[in-house]
Amino acid sequence: MPIHVELVTQERRIFEEPEADIVMVPAVEGEMGVLPNHAPVLTTLTYGELVVRKGAAEERFAIYGGVVDVRPDKVVVLADLAESSFALDLERAQEAREHARQALDEAPTEAENRDALMALRRANLAVRISQKIRSRGSGLRILDEDSDEV
Repeated sequence: MPIHVELVTQERRIFEEPEADIVMVPAVEGEMGVLPNHAPVLTTLTYGELVVRKGAAEERFAIYGGVVDVRPDKVVVLADLAESSFALDLERAQEAREHARQALDEAPTEAENRDALMALRRANLAVRISQKIRSRGSGLRILDEDSDEV
């Protein structure tokens, strides 16, 4: 019995797969593997990588916080922000990281410091995932023609 996976943000549905084999979730308690018939869980997400596997294919996403609702037959990820790993640009992420570091050095107020730290966290995650994808090669993807994914 497969597990239905949905990834949504406030703006739109990013991804949906009705027949996934496993979902790896970046929960605040640590990485959590979800198989079909998993016990119900509602937990918060940290910055990390969400992985959806179906057979030999997989989709990976950079997740920037949110919550996940796990049910025996369905996983709904409500992300604050999310990006497909295949849409990440390593050079752009590295530039964003440098820009965030500079902003952090120059941030005179607490609010600007907090914003720069969040930008640095997002950029570091994007760089880490982009480098992982490059080192492994593109691999097989789950193709979802109905997905709103960019």
